[in-house]
Amino acid sequence: MRERSFLQIEMPEELRKSLTNAAEKKRRLCDRFCLIVVCIVLSPLIICGCSHLDEAHLTFEEANVLFNQGSYNASLGKYKQIIEKYPTTADRALFEMGIVYSYPKNNQKDYQKSLDCFHKLIRDYPESGYRQNSESMIFNINNVIKKDQRINTQQTQIEALQQEVKAKENDIIDLRKENEALEKKVYYYAVRNVSVDKILIEKKARRLLLISKGEVIKRYKIALGGNPVGPKERQGDNKTPEGTYFIDSRNRDSTYHQSLHISYPNERDRERARELGVSPGGNIMIHGIKKGFSWVGDAQADVDWTKGCIAVTDEEIEEIDKLAPNGTIVEIRP
Repeated sequence: MRERSFLQIEMPEELRKSLTNAAEKKRRLCDRFCLIVVCIVLSPLIICGCSHLDEAHLTFEEANVLFNQGSYNASLGKYKQIIEKYPTTADRALFEMGIVYSYPKNNQKDYQKSLDCFHKLIRDYPESGYRQNSESMIFNINNVIKKDQRINTQQTQIEALQQEVKAKENDIIDLRKENEALEKKVYYYAVRNVSVDKILIEKKARRLLLISKGEVIKRYKIALGGNPVGPKERQGDNKTPEGTYFIDSRNRDSTYHQSLHISYPNERDRERARELGVSPGGNIMIHGIKKGFSWVGDAQADVDWTKGCIAVTDEEIEEIDKLAPNGTIVEIRP
């Protein structure tokens, strides 16, 4: 015979069932009470919080999708809706708006509006987790603005230089055409053994002109004395004279390739020197480049390097020598 339990032995069947039913009811009541407590505790979050956050989260996602699609204005519109409808997430919305306003690919980017968003976040939400990043963004944007201003300034300068270069290019084209015409005239005079009647030297313009019957037939760039401003007054002052002279001799085997001697000093120069009690000096010439340095070429005219003479290239002095005989007038202007 199987041994029965204590309850089976000591407790009648009806009483055992009654106790079991009571325990089950108690467990159910307890479960129901816990559920009510949980609902009471969580109901504010369920009713007011979770749905609120979910809606804000969805709007943030919509704004992000629009941003990724390049619809920056529409994205900004979504963030503005978030600030109005969900103020508890306004700091995040302001931060992301600041990013959109300063985004490099945004053709309508506005650094000032971006800075306004970050400054408002820092001012109105000092405890926000986005504060530190906002401060970093403000620093970086200010640096970008400074660099943009520098770039714009340099771009303006470049454009001005480009216009100046273009104008100079046009001037060069005009000068080339003029030189071609003058070279034809020089060739004409050389072939027919015709001489020029005047050499005009303009010191300030650094140029020498060959003139025949009042018409300029050739221009040359020149170098002057190392102290070019003002007329020559005394020996050793490194000044180029000013006044009217003439070619009085020439040397085709000069230390400076070839040279045409100018009749300096004239009477006016001597009188000035007497008043100053000095020697007027002399030996003023139109000449080429010093022997051994002919390779310098046109660059010789970039610096005033003579002791008072007028210098051209070796090829140019050969040309002038052929066209300007002794007696040719030399007028030197300031």
